[in-house]
Amino acid sequence: MKTQKLRALLNSGEIIKVIGAHNGLSAKLAEQAGFDAIWASGLEISASHAVPDANILTMTENLQAAIVMNQATSIPIICDCDSGYGSVNNVIRMVKEYERNGIAGICIEDKRFPKLNSFIEGSQKLEDISDFQQKIRAAKDTQVNPDFVIIARIEALIAGMGMEEALKRADAYVEAGADAILIHSKMDDINEIQEFITKFDKKTPIVIVPTTYPNITTKEMSDLNIKMVIYANHGLRSAITAMENVFSRIIEDGTTAYIESSITSMDRVFELQGMFEMREKEDRYKKNLLEIR
Repeated sequence: MKTQKLRALLNSGEIIKVIGAHNGLSAKLAEQAGFDAIWASGLEISASHAVPDANILTMTENLQAAIVMNQATSIPIICDCDSGYGSVNNVIRMVKEYERNGIAGICIEDKRFPKLNSFIEGSQKLEDISDFQQKIRAAKDTQVNPDFVIIARIEALIAGMGMEEALKRADAYVEAGADAILIHSKMDDINEIQEFITKFDKKTPIVIVPTTYPNITTKEMSDLNIKMVIYANHGLRSAITAMENVFSRIIEDGTTAYIESSITSMDRVFELQGMFEMREKEDRYKKNLLEIR
């Protein structure tokens, strides 16, 4: 089971490399590239619908995207579940539905619902510590499979509340039963993350999302005892750049002749879709039927 795969990765001595995806194709490409797991990114899924990352999409819409990714791959899916889509009761239903549909783990953040993307300027309102602890406890009490992973994401540094508050929240969330702690930062270097890890004295696995501090290497992560890195939005951002460039070039040139050599072949598209495999099965069963006759 994928839950067992994710739990085994958490218990291993290796850094878990995770990348964001938003549909079956991007998830499949992530697996083929060699990532250990897929982050069903709230940003990527909402962007693929051309709506803001601010709880505009419902839990059901995000779950459906995750189900498609899960069906397209053989590696674990970790779902970005924002702040749990509401109260404790929303979290309870969320865990039931995600676990029932084969998702390996979820991540919830300690912002108030509706959340706002962490990198948007403006007020980032956090939940009271005790209220978020209740969500974590409810999630752990609800899960049926003991290997299902629940990550608590701390937004205190994003909200400008300081290191002491971030550490206080980390301790509280570990006490509530979180399987891992995601410490989020929007600084352009690793100093804030490094300070947090140095002062955090628990054995709970640490997760980072180095969107704004891309220079950190896996060697540095290993030295800091970081357990999981999530490259949360790079697939989407690279796809947007590529499509913008190709679309603009076609309009400018009035032909596709000059871009054909730099884009994916139709055979590669068919391969990713499983088209050749489908035809092979058709031929095999047709042959079997003829032999029977």
